[in-house]
Amino acid sequence: MDIGDMRRDFESEGLDREHLDDDPVIQFEIWFEDARKAGLLEPNAMSLATTGSDGLPDLRTVLLKYFDDRGFVFYTNYGSRKAREIDENPQAALLFPWIGLNRQLRIQGAVEKVSKAESLRYFSSRPRGSQIGAWVSEQSQVITSRGLLEQKINEMKQKFSSGEVPLPDFWGGYRVVPERIEFWQGRPSRLHDRFEYIREGNAWTIHRLQP
Repeated sequence: MDIGDMRRDFESEGLDREHLDDDPVIQFEIWFEDARKAGLLEPNAMSLATTGSDGLPDLRTVLLKYFDDRGFVFYTNYGSRKAREIDENPQAALLFPWIGLNRQLRIQGAVEKVSKAESLRYFSSRPRGSQIGAWVSEQSQVITSRGLLEQKINEMKQKFSSGEVPLPDFWGGYRVVPERIEFWQGRPSRLHDRFEYIREGNAWTIHRLQP
């Protein structure tokens, strides 16, 4: 199927250096709030790219749950494929595809586990069904039927029928510590505005990139 004629021009205001905050995390927050106010579906959804020891890139969508000047946090099963790849190569890339605003945001950096206290704080805020689900799934492992998964759910519901659901020791958060952040604004004729922040020690250097 030839879909080469699928295209649209990006009609949006330009992005200039004087409109950017010197701190990319503050600028991220500004754009994130824009995406949320615009009513974009799941504005915290981000593509997470990892590469294990086999060198084969892998990609999936996860949800951003926290960010500050230390980095961008998501949660997962520590036995999952993404977790194994992070163990083998603790580097990752993130992409926020805010297409409805003709924007995308790219982040690259090292990955580290968050503290158990941080994981517990977030886990305790999750709906009870999601807490139990974390205990049920051996994420990324083969299972022969949906019925087995539902059987495990029922077993865990009985096990945790009263009281709080404890944090599994195999579940928690990762923080992507940014070394590079790019803000991309779509413009007509594919002459997009792109600004790249590069970490240099405790400071950031900002460059305009060609589209």
